[in-house]
This record gives sequence, structure tokens and C-alpha cells, in this order.
Amino acid sequence: MQLKVIKADGSGEKYLHTKVIGTFSNALALIDQPNVFAAEQFAEAITFYLYRRRGVVTVTSDEIHLMIQAILTATGYENAARALNEHRLNRQLKRGRIEVVDGHETGSGNEPMRLCLWNKSRIAEDLIRKDKIDRNMARAIASSVEEKVLNLGMTRIRRSLIAELVAADTDTLLQVQKQLQLAV
Repeated sequence: MQLKVIKADGSGEKYLHTKVIGTFSNALALIDQPNVFAAEQFAEAITFYLYRRRGVVTVTSDEIHLMIQAILTATGYENAARALNEHRLNRQLKRGRIEVVDGHETGSGNEPMRLCLWNKSRIAEDLIRKDKIDRNMARAIASSVEEKVLNLGMTRIRRSLIAELVAADTDTLLQVQKQLQLAV
């Protein structure tokens, strides 16, 4: 049985144990106490629990986040739990403040003609639909682009810049994928 994770935006993806390890590792690194062994053990506990639940084939990303928080707190890493939660909330706030604009301006008010809120899933869906890229690769590209956009610290970003970032990251990640396939 493959567990499915329902993301905050409503999209779904396969449960990946390695993502949970990465989240624990990042949380511990946020408090300058990196510990890969602990991260692996904590992630193993969550994965074991999730796959032992009878008849449940989906879990939300929020539920996983709460499990991670609970494990960190119960094992003496309250600071990591707090830091992870703060990091997550900051990212949500940043995402909610970013507006994507076409860049075309009207003659009078200097306002962008078309405006929409940032949505990482839109990038992934476009890559899947238009470029026929595998869902996992498309999500990785979208995440990479989102990281760059959030780090810019801007509240308005042109669609053309996003398109350039997507093209560059797509090219880079597809080259890496080819190199990995050749190495095997």
C-alpha cells in the first residue's frame, strides 16, 4: 500500500520517508544541533505509525507536521519544534504576500493589468501538462523556483521572471537527472 499525502493546496503526492527525514534534519539544523541519526530514527517512527494504521491511505501534510512537532517536543527538542513551526509560518506568510503580475501597465494608474497570488502548484501542473515532465520532477522544479522567489523578498514578481527561473531550473534538474541515469 502506498500512502498518499494531501498537501495544503489540495494536491496529492506519494508519501516519501526521505522528506520526513529532511524535515527533521532541517528542524535540528535550525537550532544548530544537526543530528542525521536522530532525524532518521524520528522519521522511522512516523513512517511506521502511518503504515500501521488500518484502512487509512491518506494523510495531510498538516498531520505529518504535527507528528514531527510532537516527536521533537517529546524527545527534548522543544526549541527545534518551535523553530520549525516559526519557519513554516514565515514561509506561509511570505507565500500569501507574493503577487504575480504580467508586467503590462495601464496608461493612467501605473498598476499591473493582471495580478494573481503566488501558487507553486500552478508551476508544477504547467510543467506536467505542457512539458510532459514527471510529477515528482515537476514538484522539485517548482519547489526550487519557490525557494528563489521567497528569498528575493519581493511582494510583486513578474510572470516573465518566474518563467525564466522555471526554464533555468528545469534545464538544470533535467541535466542532473540524465547524468544520474548515465551513472547507473
